[in-house]
Amino acid sequence: MREELLAGGHINEVVRIGDTVRRPMPDRAPYVHDVLRMFAQHKWPGAPKYLGSDEQEREVLTYLEGHVAWEPAQPPDVWSEESLVRVAKLVRQFHDLTAGTRLAEDEEVVCHNDLSPKNTVYRDDGMGLRPYAFIDWDGAAPGRRLHDVAHVCWQFLDLGPRRSNPAGPARLLLLIADSYGLTTRDRKELVETILWWQDRCWRGIEAGASEGDPAMQALVDGGHVYAIHDAYAWVADHRAALEAPLV
Repeated sequence: MREELLAGGHINEVVRIGDTVRRPMPDRAPYVHDVLRMFAQHKWPGAPKYLGSDEQEREVLTYLEGHVAWEPAQPPDVWSEESLVRVAKLVRQFHDLTAGTRLAEDEEVVCHNDLSPKNTVYRDDGMGLRPYAFIDWDGAAPGRRLHDVAHVCWQFLDLGPRRSNPAGPARLLLLIADSYGLTTRDRKELVETILWWQDRCWRGIEAGASEGDPAMQALVDGGHVYAIHDAYAWVADHRAALEAPLV
């Protein structure tokens, strides 16, 4: 079977061969693969299955049929409130599966750490496109529930200067927090954690580029650091308005 290059990968080249996906082994492959095996053991359909490695030492995963929302322009269903609710509930599902397991170590759960539309697969369930799975688990690691929820809020709500005012995003932050079931403590820390992610992200890209990582340099050259800086500034400027419904 021929290899079909899959669109959307900013860092890794990902190809499809039949009903499988082949991609470079993640840095922490044994841990990531244990996470995917655990999901498969629980028959959780929200992640690809790990099938082993091929002759080129690439990891082999099941191909998840559907729409991956990697381009900025997306069908309205991707940004709908129904889809946001479904995303939050999917995150809660895998968090609950991993809570208290050895993979969570001393933390609350296993976090994906890069939840965004570009790492989400959507299918039409008869009511429009709805998210049903997450891909690209390379960054999976023990962490707080709040970390993934905050990343969802940043990425799925596109928090930044493209938002004309904070009223709409503030209401949707509350929708995601309620749909996930955040604790009172975590709700109060949600916006602070979004800022933490944005700060961590741009610093990580710059550090990687300065160390000669070509993928990170490509992100710098593509203006991603400036875009994240602008998003951070927007959230910081509107912090009080974004936090108001949550406390």
